[in-house]
Amino acid sequence: MALNGFPKFLPNACPLKLQHPSIGSAASNKTDETFPPSRERGAILAAAAAPLAKPNCNDRCGNVEIPFPFGTSERCYLDHNYFVNCTYDSSGKTRRPMYGNFVVQNISLEGQFEFFGYPVYECFNELGTPDNRSSRLLVNFSSSFSYTHNLFVAIGCDTIAYLNGTKNNANFSTGCLSVCENINDVANGSCSGIGCCQLNIPKGLGESSLSVRSFSGHKGVWKSNPCSYAFIVKRDAFHFSPEYLIPNVSNMKFPVVFDWGIRYETCERAIAKSDILCGRNSACYDSSYGYRCRCNPGYGGNPYLLNGCQDINECQSGNNCTYPERCKNTMGNYTCSCRKGSRGDGRKDGTGCVAKKGRKDRKIGAGIGTTSLVLVVGSVGVYWVIQTRCAIKLRLEIFNAQLSNHQGSMKPVIFRARELEKATNNYDKSRKLRQGGDGTVYRGVLTDNKVVAIKKSETVDEDQIKHFKDQIKPFINEMIVLTQINHKNVVKLLGCCLETKVPSLVYEFITDWTLSDHIHDKDKSSLLSWEKRLKIATEAARALAYLHSKSIIHRNVKSANILLDENHTVRVAEFGASRLVPLDHMRLEQGTFEYLDPEYLRTGQLIEKSDVYSFGVILAELLTGKKNLPTYSVSPLNEDCLEIIERHIKNEDNVEELKEVLDIAKRCLSINGEDRLTMKAVEKKLNDLRIKKNHSNEEESECSIKGDLGLDAGIANSSPSTTIDNITQFLPTCCSMIPLF
Repeated sequence: MALNGFPKFLPNACPLKLQHPSIGSAASNKTDETFPPSRERGAILAAAAAPLAKPNCNDRCGNVEIPFPFGTSERCYLDHNYFVNCTYDSSGKTRRPMYGNFVVQNISLEGQFEFFGYPVYECFNELGTPDNRSSRLLVNFSSSFSYTHNLFVAIGCDTIAYLNGTKNNANFSTGCLSVCENINDVANGSCSGIGCCQLNIPKGLGESSLSVRSFSGHKGVWKSNPCSYAFIVKRDAFHFSPEYLIPNVSNMKFPVVFDWGIRYETCERAIAKSDILCGRNSACYDSSYGYRCRCNPGYGGNPYLLNGCQDINECQSGNNCTYPERCKNTMGNYTCSCRKGSRGDGRKDGTGCVAKKGRKDRKIGAGIGTTSLVLVVGSVGVYWVIQTRCAIKLRLEIFNAQLSNHQGSMKPVIFRARELEKATNNYDKSRKLRQGGDGTVYRGVLTDNKVVAIKKSETVDEDQIKHFKDQIKPFINEMIVLTQINHKNVVKLLGCCLETKVPSLVYEFITDWTLSDHIHDKDKSSLLSWEKRLKIATEAARALAYLHSKSIIHRNVKSANILLDENHTVRVAEFGASRLVPLDHMRLEQGTFEYLDPEYLRTGQLIEKSDVYSFGVILAELLTGKKNLPTYSVSPLNEDCLEIIERHIKNEDNVEELKEVLDIAKRCLSINGEDRLTMKAVEKKLNDLRIKKNHSNEEESECSIKGDLGLDAGIANSSPSTTIDNITQFLPTCCSMIPLF
């Protein structure tokens, strides 16, 4: 049975991952290739004549075509994961294809699988308390929503919606905010943030989840809008209207499109194993979750059958010949010819047919064309070089001017681009330390043998370049200020390179891993005791409080930006880097939406309390070992649940400490920024806990010594009346209602 009724493409429904139809956008550029316009009609005709299913197998169920590798009966599908159950509807008269609990709408050989999906929702009573929600706030897919065919939509007057997942082997999050004070404010057809918001699905989004939150439990708009909900929907199948604000959400369904492929392996591996599914006259290409087959140009049909791709006779079905009667069909192609006295390829989309000219005219034309091309290319090249040099010179002039206004003892180093290339062996893959949506960090060795960490923007788009041009003066000023930072829990910024379109940053090199690595790696996490976690939280809070005392906002606080050395000492990194990236680009593409202050969605500003919110997410990660917590863990935190705490860090001695840290996390994660603690207050509370814990440990050590000397033997030898098992049975059960993974 598929998870929550979703198709068997899901991991929980597929014990053999290498034997199921993975869903995902093709990684190769080849996925966007199509037949030339002149061949589309022929391809359709050939596909109609060619077989779709295996011999003696039904290729339809009701009005839906079922092409192989899918099938409706035994021996007609590739394996059980491609089985489509052709059954009768409730009337008992009409057949309909079912995949799991979902009605299939369409299966295309181009790699799309369409069916009806359901929204994730949370409804409230007039007191603002949740009284109805979807069975799971987290819906897992091992498949990929089609980024070209779907939209992410959220509806409500008091709604924040998240789309979390993986992209490029890294965590990714995005989302949108929908608010309205009165249903009369909502415009029909508009989905721009008033009652409704929508986003495009990112390309290559893998295993994904949806979740919704509310600022105030819909208390101000309860009569007209009691629910928040979000869903994925086929792009051309949704048109917003105010009626969506008062829905019967439990009965709603929306058409969804997945991209499907064959197994979790590449074409190369499938060919090497001799079990490639692509038939004759077809080609294999890789997708994000496996491979796909496609008939070669000039052929149409089902490429997953041995002889499924058949020749298209373009001369009968339509062609691009200037003179259709001069078309000649060939296997997989066709040729056109010109009438006597003219020359060319005879194609409308080619050179066509033109009257023959003398050789002298052709030579003169060719000479003029070549000369013009050389002049244009040369001019563009010279202009680009001049512009680049001017931009670098301007940056250096601004840097020197800003530097003269600062009196600090430490001055940032300006690195040359070729110096950093040499330090990283031309940014060799073996030097890569970690990668995020806004750049890659490399290990570099300078000419003086000093080891550094170099952050380089990998993908630079026009928005990012324009943003940096607007931010050049604030960026340089902030770089100069940040190089003055000298704190044991903050990674030292050494300098930058101004020669690249977006500057590269050079930091001191810290060994070991990030906090995210330690929390979310099973082996490393088991070694991270509660004492170490409390120490890490305190030191991270101390570093952020220090930055705030210098009027520096980090802007990108997350567990992946907290480095740990071999002694688990915290070094906060990546401060200042956000100046290089527009906030919307950084938060949506970098995949840090789960750390983003919800108030930013309303104000467009990141402030000190935004860092506090992000730190609250890190506290929740340290306590639970789970990712993306704010999107679905606020309810447990508000109910002081200890069941969400990672099991191996709980014991009978630290229950009160865990409760106190839970309370700190809850206050940091307050939707209203004014209700959050300051970073200084957070650091003090955590430090007081550590002092209290150390003092308690000293007393226990003293008692242990007395016991060894025969003192207070009655106490030393008595067994504790309460064990961790006794405690856990009295813990509240509220957390069991909300899944955490």
